[in-house]
Amino acid sequence: MTTAADRQRRRIRAAFGRTRLEPEELWVRYFALGGQAGPADLAEFLDGTSDLPVRERDRVALAVNEELDRITGSDRAPYSRPLRAAEPEGGPLAALVTLLRDTHLSPPDSLPAAIDAAGRHLGVVPVLYLADDGARTLVPLPGGPGHGREPLSVDGTLPGRAYRVLQTQPAVSEDGQARLWVPVVDGAERVGVLDVMLADPADLDDPNLHRHCWWLAHYLGHLVTALASYGDALEVTHPAGSRSARAELIHRLLPPSTAGTGRVLVAGRVEPAHDMGGDLFDYALSATRAQFAVLDATGHDLRAGLAVAAAVSAYRAARRAGAGLFEQVEAVHGTVAEHFAGNVFATAVVAELDLLTGRLRYLSAGHPAPLLLRAGKVVKQLDDGRRPLLGIDVRSTTVGEEHLQQGDTVVVHTDGITRARDRTGRTFGLGGLVDVLQRTAAEGTPLPEVTRRVVAAILDHHQGALQDDATLLMVQWTTEGQDALDPAPR
Repeated sequence: MTTAADRQRRRIRAAFGRTRLEPEELWVRYFALGGQAGPADLAEFLDGTSDLPVRERDRVALAVNEELDRITGSDRAPYSRPLRAAEPEGGPLAALVTLLRDTHLSPPDSLPAAIDAAGRHLGVVPVLYLADDGARTLVPLPGGPGHGREPLSVDGTLPGRAYRVLQTQPAVSEDGQARLWVPVVDGAERVGVLDVMLADPADLDDPNLHRHCWWLAHYLGHLVTALASYGDALEVTHPAGSRSARAELIHRLLPPSTAGTGRVLVAGRVEPAHDMGGDLFDYALSATRAQFAVLDATGHDLRAGLAVAAAVSAYRAARRAGAGLFEQVEAVHGTVAEHFAGNVFATAVVAELDLLTGRLRYLSAGHPAPLLLRAGKVVKQLDDGRRPLLGIDVRSTTVGEEHLQQGDTVVVHTDGITRARDRTGRTFGLGGLVDVLQRTAAEGTPLPEVTRRVVAAILDHHQGALQDDATLLMVQWTTEGQDALDPAPR
């Protein structure tokens, strides 16, 4: 009786005959693939006078198929068992593989074409929109199907709602085009939205398509962040030359505006995004600890930008070296005092939160006191642990402590928020900040959207033109707030 092994042996020998290779040439290729049989053993196998073990037969088949792929692309030799497909032929995995392949060693300019090719595997036409620096406008990525489109507002539009609340929004436009507006994120960081145009309106109700589009959008978020560092093609979210030199410096030093783990969420913003000068925030998260800081150099020129850049560098270096809270602050103080010689000073809040116990330790150097937001209400100011401006020597410093409850949020802000004035001279004030914080938090808004709305309220109060940098950093000790940042269909 003919066995599967017999049939495999005959077909390998037949396939070998189609390669036009000599046995010695095949043995060299087989040996390069890890083959263990000698040249004589292989020759006898090809003559049919002896056999090889299963694994060696498969190596011979692989060597034969590599040559057949080169000369014909068909009539391959069989293996002893079925092999997985080399690449998926369609569906969500094929879409992701296409994105991976088409952006490998490619400039950022290649992304629109890669997105379009990936969408074909899902039977959709996707167009990527990126959020601008201030998270107020969604700008279509030029090239591909999105060419010539106008930007969209984050507020008051369905695409903007997908971005704001991190939920896919189905829609049918006036011309009958069915589409899904899918949030695009890099981890917890909101990047933009994906306009997924569908061929069949019935697909709006397909939960599996929703999930597949979310996978595509999530992977796109990672790609945008990675590719943006390779060139300027993805810098479409602000007009050319609109960032000042100091804003460009600060922008490159800022961490992602949103991040989190299973125990903590962090969200921050700095405005004016196109002309920020002396404010920065920073953080570092681990499984057991969240360390964070807000720094504000005096002035609003390039010198202030250089000073705060040096300050955050000193903070990061001390933190990464394992220095404690007091030593971190002193490292920043020493850098400012040494290199700016009394011409520039800095205020700061530097803190660390124990994610297992909720113990918060903080030190405020000439900075507005952080606020504690609990159950939608600002319950207190954290006004312990104070020292003068960084750059001014002191004899002693104390560290403040607070024990948080689950769900508490520490709100750190610069005086550019409370001192913002409208055209009549009226300041936004601490009361204005508390009011908008409480109103937004009461709506159950995701943390990054809270920061966006608070800063937007400040800009509206000031008619969009701030006289000083306005920075907000919110750190929430939570195991539940993370759910609002997961756009995955459930």
